[in-house]
Amino acid sequence: MIVEPDSSECLIAVGGNLPFGDLLPYQVIDACMPAVAEAGFSAIDCSCYFVTEAYPAGSGPDFVNAALRARWPGRGAAAAEAALGALHATEARFGRRRAVRWGPRTLDLDLLAFGDLVLPDAATQDRWRTLEPDAQPRAVPDRLILPHPRLHERAFVLVPLAEVAAGWRHPRTGASVAEMCDALGPEVRAGVRPFVRPQAKHRL
Repeated sequence: MIVEPDSSECLIAVGGNLPFGDLLPYQVIDACMPAVAEAGFSAIDCSCYFVTEAYPAGSGPDFVNAALRARWPGRGAAAAEAALGALHATEARFGRRRAVRWGPRTLDLDLLAFGDLVLPDAATQDRWRTLEPDAQPRAVPDRLILPHPRLHERAFVLVPLAEVAAGWRHPRTGASVAEMCDALGPEVRAGVRPFVRPQAKHRL
């Protein structure tokens, strides 16, 4: 892989549990890959697809999840904001509506990390990362927090991410993706199941 000298590695979580037009959720993820490239990302490496239950439990159909490792031109906070904007624009192309937090959606593209960048600063990232579980549903950041403050807790993010970026290390904790994934334990990881593509139907 040729790496542009003035570019940053991006880790991106991908998911969806609603159809978009005639596309089923896994087909939406298929279709979003060229759209992500058109938005400005390069050297895109995608994990396998996985299935996880919607959170909170009973809030919608199962999700199809994956993870991307890609490059974005530029470095620093402004470049990270531009990458986030490109991801949001790609979501909108596939009918994403941000009406309900943690609700069903056609496509979710979360910027998990932008190289080893910490935003907006170390103290703020640490505060959001260590937020008490009871406060998490109510607290919503008003700015981009990097790395994603819930990255270390989410099996549906870490299991796919371990396929494409196992060695990436959190710039605040020093833990690698593989180590964070292992720390969840086998029972939690078991909730992230490999996705089996439907067999194509052949007409006789």
